[in-house]
Amino acid sequence: MIMQGKTMHPSLDQVQKLLRDELKKAAGPPGENIPIMLERPKEAGHGDIATNLALLLAPRLKKSPREIAQTLVAALSLPEDILEEVEVAGPGFINFTLSRSFLRRGLRELLRCDESFGKLTTGQGKRAQVEFVSANPTGPLTVGHGRQAVLGDAVARILENASYAVEREYYFNDAGKQIRLLGQSIKAQYLRLSGEDASIPEGGYQGDYVEGLARRFMEKRGSLSPPPAEEEFTVFGREEAFAGIKRTLFRLGIHFDRYYSERSLFDSGRIENTIHALRAAGLAYDKDEALWLAGSTLGLDQDWVMVKSTGEPTYRLPDIAYHIHKLEQGYDLIVDVFGADHQATYPVVLAAVSSLGHDASSIEVLIHQFVTVKRGGREVKMSKRKGDFLTLDSLIDEVGTDAVRYFYLLRVRNSHLAFDVDLAVKESEENPVFYVQYAHARTAGILRHAKERGFSEPGMDCDADLLGEGEELALIRQLLVFPEVAAQVLKTLEPQRITVYLREVATAFHQFYQHHRVIGDEPALSRARLSLVKACRTVLSRGLGLLGVSAPDRM
Repeated sequence: MIMQGKTMHPSLDQVQKLLRDELKKAAGPPGENIPIMLERPKEAGHGDIATNLALLLAPRLKKSPREIAQTLVAALSLPEDILEEVEVAGPGFINFTLSRSFLRRGLRELLRCDESFGKLTTGQGKRAQVEFVSANPTGPLTVGHGRQAVLGDAVARILENASYAVEREYYFNDAGKQIRLLGQSIKAQYLRLSGEDASIPEGGYQGDYVEGLARRFMEKRGSLSPPPAEEEFTVFGREEAFAGIKRTLFRLGIHFDRYYSERSLFDSGRIENTIHALRAAGLAYDKDEALWLAGSTLGLDQDWVMVKSTGEPTYRLPDIAYHIHKLEQGYDLIVDVFGADHQATYPVVLAAVSSLGHDASSIEVLIHQFVTVKRGGREVKMSKRKGDFLTLDSLIDEVGTDAVRYFYLLRVRNSHLAFDVDLAVKESEENPVFYVQYAHARTAGILRHAKERGFSEPGMDCDADLLGEGEELALIRQLLVFPEVAAQVLKTLEPQRITVYLREVATAFHQFYQHHRVIGDEPALSRARLSLVKACRTVLSRGLGLLGVSAPDRM
């Protein structure tokens, strides 16, 4: 069962399993090895569930799909209390319509489960780690980092909804070249502020935020006597940048259970141990005074430098050591959330980890594409190195935390995201987060009004048989899909499906509210409709919660 607790009411997943079993029996030997696909029709008039099995069987049986579909329907043995109608449509689709009694029993079950509705038990007793953001502490988080932050946190919430014990981890580079460049850049700005001639190092960081760090260093450090060591600037810059990163993430409601330092991989000897293991396995060799990873031996298309001739490791080496460390912690699932710039890197890391005898099958890598910001219909140009980037903080200031989180999840992660600032601040149904939150606020307002009118708390004891209008049944149908959506996003780790679903629920609710008076002259009908409103509030709240977006009671 998807829904927790004892119940005689089947979930939609169980209904689909029943249909698959029945269709498989009806298809007989010709249906072997043909996947039975069930989908939700796009048009309401086409039922609740549909299959194209007859079209797939047609080439094998040398018959028309409609004839095959009619034969399949005649052979089905389906309980009347679940399905109201089965029909053949179009060229040979089979459409199934759920019965009203099934929908009403489902509503009662939803009300009984309340906030546990859609809670999964898949991860019961299992541990999961989600690593995300992991931006170098070299400056403020940008809007690009924001997508990864929100995506990673939403994935963690999806896993928690599936009963996993989830640990959120932030891996940060505090030992590499970029951190040193930050320190050198702050030093140059510090010297300029002190009246000396100094230039930003090649590849260094520019912009107001670096000058701000230099001013704060000056306030803390004071005079140039004795001259500050470069390491002082580096440590100061890293700590200040990290403090700012944590403040920004806090504004988004994101916390981490662990911050893992790249430097600790060197200090603990893990880097050296990894080099020794790679050499012993014949996966590393010396060339041109550098250490190379034998990618060709791993079945990859090229070799890569792991330690430069200068003695400085490239990022692949620490990543290999870090993932070996992760696997040693015994997680049942490890999720890495990376930007598109890691697309070519992670296969190398995982191949090396596997070749060293570690089972990397528990590692799931999620790659998201880049983000641009639109304002006034035009793209805002950004460059972090030049200092003319848009910070995540400024985006939060402009549109609010909820809009930031919701808009970052509006597109599937493998597609480019254009964040429309103008749309995000609109208070209209065009704005998807406003539209959904307004639906929740309206449900809360109706329930407050009912309480003021003397109605008791609505619940599963309502007479759901009184709910038979088209808009009422359409809303119930949408609400009962939530556990199925929760299961889908657990499988794909793609929160975008939730945003689509929530808009569908909000639309069904608004249509119901426009056509029917909730509190009317018939007390029993009013209580039934109030129970439906409460169920809608529960599902909207649960869905928004999985996205980390608030569910306001007033707007």
